[in-house]
Amino acid sequence: MEFFIEYASFLAKTVTLVIAILVVLASFAALRSKGRRKSAGQLQVSKLNDFYKGLRERLEQTLLDKDQLKALRKTEGKAEKAAKKHKDKPAAKSRVFVLDFDGDIKASATESLRHEITALLTLATPKDEVVLRLESGGGMVHSYGLASSQLARIRQAGVPLTVCIDKVAASGGYMMACIGEKIISAPFAVLGSIGVVAQLPNVNRLLKKHDIDFEVLTAGEYKRTLTVFGENTEKGREKFQEDLDITHELFKNFVSNYRPQLAIDDVATGEVWLGVAALDKRLVDELKTSDEYLAERAKSAELYHLHYAERKSLQERIGMAASGSVDRVLLSWWSRLTQQRFW
Repeated sequence: MEFFIEYASFLAKTVTLVIAILVVLASFAALRSKGRRKSAGQLQVSKLNDFYKGLRERLEQTLLDKDQLKALRKTEGKAEKAAKKHKDKPAAKSRVFVLDFDGDIKASATESLRHEITALLTLATPKDEVVLRLESGGGMVHSYGLASSQLARIRQAGVPLTVCIDKVAASGGYMMACIGEKIISAPFAVLGSIGVVAQLPNVNRLLKKHDIDFEVLTAGEYKRTLTVFGENTEKGREKFQEDLDITHELFKNFVSNYRPQLAIDDVATGEVWLGVAALDKRLVDELKTSDEYLAERAKSAELYHLHYAERKSLQERIGMAASGSVDRVLLSWWSRLTQQRFW
């Protein structure tokens, strides 16, 4: 027991000191940035062919002896010279623009995605390809609706879109994935969940038990259907369910529009399937990891990875550091506590 008291005291002092330091730094950063115009983000472009080439060369340097490596480089050099001397100009390789979307409940990555798509559409042609590496379990309807609309711009421009899913594309995530002309999934990725869900607690009976009144005033019959604190009615529940059904129908129509080969009523039950089963349901077109697909494309195309990075102010970086520090302190405390309890 004494250990817990001493450790709690130490933890409180440490957290207080860290917070005090961060508050001072944050205040200093706010004064420095006051009146300054917020800097825009920056589009970062890297050639993935060079990345794959670097991996191969590093392995060759490790596995081959000096003479073998020298002979290999000599052969490669001769091949490059022969290609340069060739009278016919080599055919230009197609381009593949690679994007990443790691979705949270608010689809926060949409902010970067929209800029990346705007940039690539200034150069991309129907001879090129966009590959989206997508990971998302879904989230808010309006947020994923906007993210899907951004991807639809690629289709509208006539540029082929391939969506690769290594782990999960469910609910709003699958809403984005279905826009791809081709969906490629890892064998054990989770897909589907074509459904809508909403839930909220209601503490009205608890309030009544303690003689606490809660009133909800609205202008409009259905301005508020279900509430957390007020007394819910059957009419309100029916309207709330009606709204969910309408949203679900819109979801189904959206998916059907981009993947007409689906038996939509069979897959729009809210269920999820692993990649192997999803292939049978026609939710995906091919089983393969994104690494495998991109490595194959790199043999015949130029691959460019695009990432729009927001420039964070010093104050924002300090805030992120503060959050991380508190998380680490709490994790350390919990680890010590559990070790003490079980060991």
